[in-house]
Amino acid sequence: MATESSLRFAAQSDIMTSLLAVVNLVRTGQATTRPEIGRVTGLGRGVVTQRIDQAIELGYLEDGDFAPSTGGRLPRSLRFRSERGRLVILALGALHLRVGIATLDGTIEDDAHRYWDITQGPVATLEEAMSMAGELLSRVDEDRPIWGVAVGVPGPVDFSTGRPVAPPIMPGWNDFDIRKSVEERFGAPVWVDNDVNLLALSERSRRQVERLDLVFCKVGTGIGAGFLSQSHLHRGVNGAAGDIGHERVADSQAVCRCGKTGCLEAEAAGWALVREAGRAIVEGRPTSLAEVTGDPEGLTPEAISLAARDGDALAIELVQRSARLVGESIAGLVNMFNPAVIVVGGAVSAAGEIFLAEVRQRVYELSLPLATRDLAIVRSVGDAREPLRGGAEMVREQLFEVTFPRWFADGHPTIESIRGLAISGA
Repeated sequence: MATESSLRFAAQSDIMTSLLAVVNLVRTGQATTRPEIGRVTGLGRGVVTQRIDQAIELGYLEDGDFAPSTGGRLPRSLRFRSERGRLVILALGALHLRVGIATLDGTIEDDAHRYWDITQGPVATLEEAMSMAGELLSRVDEDRPIWGVAVGVPGPVDFSTGRPVAPPIMPGWNDFDIRKSVEERFGAPVWVDNDVNLLALSERSRRQVERLDLVFCKVGTGIGAGFLSQSHLHRGVNGAAGDIGHERVADSQAVCRCGKTGCLEAEAAGWALVREAGRAIVEGRPTSLAEVTGDPEGLTPEAISLAARDGDALAIELVQRSARLVGESIAGLVNMFNPAVIVVGGAVSAAGEIFLAEVRQRVYELSLPLATRDLAIVRSVGDAREPLRGGAEMVREQLFEVTFPRWFADGHPTIESIRGLAISGA
């Protein structure tokens, strides 16, 4: 027989569940009026009114404009108060730093960028990125608290701890506690993920497809992939899913920066193209790339891609070979994963159709007909804010879909409520 305390706990749990559901329905735009909320949740009119009043009192919702009538009085819409807090995004690349500030609905309010070599190490890199974010925050008048921080890095990450794990192009970063360093600076919960996962989440937010099966393949200084299965990001048990840059290339003897021989990155990534372009220039091959070798920042993956688009023979040769090898790896993903969309991004893919045509050809040659029947292979939109939008999407997902019950009653998230006292003190 149920005790009075157990019944009271069950009732409180039901109230919390329905309250969270109401806030999230309004936040995501699935239901924004009281009648819509009642229809979606199945809650009675009186209960809906109570939950909305509680959500307004806690500061999550407020009344908005009148919605179109479906008969009878005009219903007043509700809006999620996305301006109550801020999100900070630190998108760290191999050769770039990009930081941004976003509202709680994922809108990027401001951003900044600078060139940076991530091999300078975690302390200097994070300090520079956090300083850039601090400058952005100082330019905003309103004193809104930071609710969460995203950090994207170009290497494998243990998502549960926020620590990179033997990242090949990030010397000195192995097992560095990124999360702790950034939480101490901003006083807000931090999530750290692989940069390609953030790009996949950016695609999800842009496409707004209910059940999206997508692979985002980034071919830049390194090579990696992010997987969306039915719109859910697949990180794998330890966060290593999608690390295709270290698949073996047949007959390759190229030494990879991970220490192994014959990795895809060692043959097709941006740093491999820079290496081969440098060798060709030393050998005296005619190329416009020779003109930029005197500049320390001149011979880059971006420079090679642009030269290919301008018709440089050496650059085209390098880009097409990279695309063929990447296409072979993607073909394996298509056969195993059967996505609806392959999105190709990154500095090397900036060569456009020169790169993409080769990828398509190899994928269709090597994949099963059924797996490619409805497959689209496209380039990313190339928006420099993509990793920022993906970072905001990742934090919003963690705040409102994963940890919301832990801090909802407090009105805002804290490190302690997200991590738990035992974890945060560990």
